[in-house]
Amino acid sequence: MKDALLYGIHALQEALNAEQTVDRVWLLQNSKNPAINRLVKQLNEKQIAFSFVPKERFERYKNNNHQGVVAQLSPIKTLEAESLVETALEHTKTPLFLLLDGVTDARNFGAILRSAAAAGVQGVIVPTSGSAPINGDTIKTSAGAVFQVPIAKVAHPKDALFLFDAYGIQTLGITEKATDYLYAKPLLGPTALVLGDEHKGISKGVIASLKDQAKLPMAEGVDSLNVSVACAIVLYEAVRQRM
Repeated sequence: MKDALLYGIHALQEALNAEQTVDRVWLLQNSKNPAINRLVKQLNEKQIAFSFVPKERFERYKNNNHQGVVAQLSPIKTLEAESLVETALEHTKTPLFLLLDGVTDARNFGAILRSAAAAGVQGVIVPTSGSAPINGDTIKTSAGAVFQVPIAKVAHPKDALFLFDAYGIQTLGITEKATDYLYAKPLLGPTALVLGDEHKGISKGVIASLKDQAKLPMAEGVDSLNVSVACAIVLYEAVRQRM
């Protein structure tokens, strides 16, 4: 990932609280926002370089809700998938994972990470190509969850499926092509939930490699949900079963 630009006070505070490496911060000159004064104190304590710039410099960011704060964040580190799985199994006998196949929208990715953090997901795995970037939009939409949920990358989603199978983790693909509903599937054991994008769904090759599939009930005339919405529904069915 290239260095990400963060926009807004809360996004930067989330990064600082998560001990992420912030390379540089630009603050709006003559701002009367007391939150910026508190932010300056925090930046000084952490010895992070910052500078005050005139509002004209912020014109290039006018399409982002910057609140007078823009920061450059060092690349967020991703893990090796096997390391992620092994670490999760060391901490719990029933980990819950997400495997995303073809989710390319950064805001959808951020929303999925936010739901994953809330549901206690042990890790999210994405392919190295054809996936949403971890950028400022991802970070902001995730509300800081990008710093909480471990993320791993694999060359191809099938690599993750083989890995899950090797560790005895059941995989369940969420697709409208399935015959069974999600609510008929037990999600109490180690589980990896697989989701694709809302336009094409899970790719044919990955579908063929899945050992089980399930769908969400839909009213007549509705084809699909936004992938981040579907993901939240699926995750909380797992949470409900495990309570």
